[in-house]
Amino acid sequence: MSTNTLTLLFATLAVLGGIAAASLVALRLLPLPKGRAAATELVAGQEIPLAFMVALVATLGSLYLSEVAHFVPCRLCWYQRIAMYPLPVLLGIAWWRHDESVRWYAVPLASIGGCISIYHILVEHFPSLESSRVCEAANPCTIRWVERFGFLTIPAMALCAFALIVALLAYPPPGTGDAPSVHPLESEMSS
Repeated sequence: MSTNTLTLLFATLAVLGGIAAASLVALRLLPLPKGRAAATELVAGQEIPLAFMVALVATLGSLYLSEVAHFVPCRLCWYQRIAMYPLPVLLGIAWWRHDESVRWYAVPLASIGGCISIYHILVEHFPSLESSRVCEAANPCTIRWVERFGFLTIPAMALCAFALIVALLAYPPPGTGDAPSVHPLESEMSS
């Protein structure tokens, strides 16, 4: 497969992931009991395996872009990778061990990665935000190696992956109930 074809595939997956993340968050937050129940039933018990698959595809995709397509990652890309690369390992082990407590580690890691992605997207759109302390002159963070659908760049794809991982893992673990007044991660403290 060509790099062009694979970047189109990654971009399409990112758009679908972004839509899925937004849908999960909306169904969780909006006062739609039937929608919340349907969303909870749809992902119930599959949050960790789904988050693992998202993290694995994002990790393999970033490795393809740098090692096969030879797109040189900038410093902000590396920071996002630092947040993403441990996730398939952590989530894979948690899936294998049926360890719901991985949410305590994976959600903050994915949230930090998402924040870095947001900053990177802002730097792409507003180059004046680029700092010599963060970005290198020889490999600036404003380079857009990929731009699909007129807006989707590599940091935006990473943001979609981070957002979907957080949205999946923010659902309460199976057997803890679906109390909207309790933060999903707080329910683990009481179990």
